[in-house]
Amino acid sequence: MAHFRATVQGNRGEASRLGSKASGIEAYVASWQGAVAVRLSHDPKTGKDIVSVMLTPHQGVGTVQALYYGPIGGKES
Repeated sequence: MAHFRATVQGNRGEASRLGSKASGIEAYVASWQGAVAVRLSHDPKTGKDIVSVMLTPHQGVGTVQALYYGPIGGKES
């Protein structure tokens, strides 16, 4: 059963994908100058959904930098 949903919009229209609590869902969006990786997962110990947002290289170009890791609702959630 789907717990997560991702959509992407480009010049060919919109597409979507689903992820379960067990699989999570990940998106990787890139340019010639680097990429952003976003991962949503579920922590069964806390019952919270966790997000990871990272800058990451693409084709050897770009930097690695963690932008956020924590509950999807923010640090206070």
